[in-house]
Amino acid sequence: MTKVHTDSRGPGAIRCENGNAAATGAADWLYLAAAPTFAIMALLTGVLGGGSPDALCSVAGASPLSGMVPMYLLMSAFHLTPWLKRISSRRGRTHRS
Repeated sequence: MTKVHTDSRGPGAIRCENGNAAATGAADWLYLAAAPTFAIMALLTGVLGGGSPDALCSVAGASPLSGMVPMYLLMSAFHLTPWLKRISSRRGRTHRS
């Protein structure tokens, strides 16, 4: 039977002890990639233009949260948790030294 346990990334992250080491290492860094990726997408969409808004949205009086840039910024904010945990764990280690 395979042993499975969670680590410091939280209850959603599962690591198998007999899994592929390269895949496990990639997964460790993949969860950190979401927030910067969405922030870059928001920046590029804002600079290069997000295209024309849907006709339905423009007729109905668009919300300030409509559009791709706010969506990417919100997605980036929602995916900041791994970064905040990583920063807080480093600060905890430096204060104990």
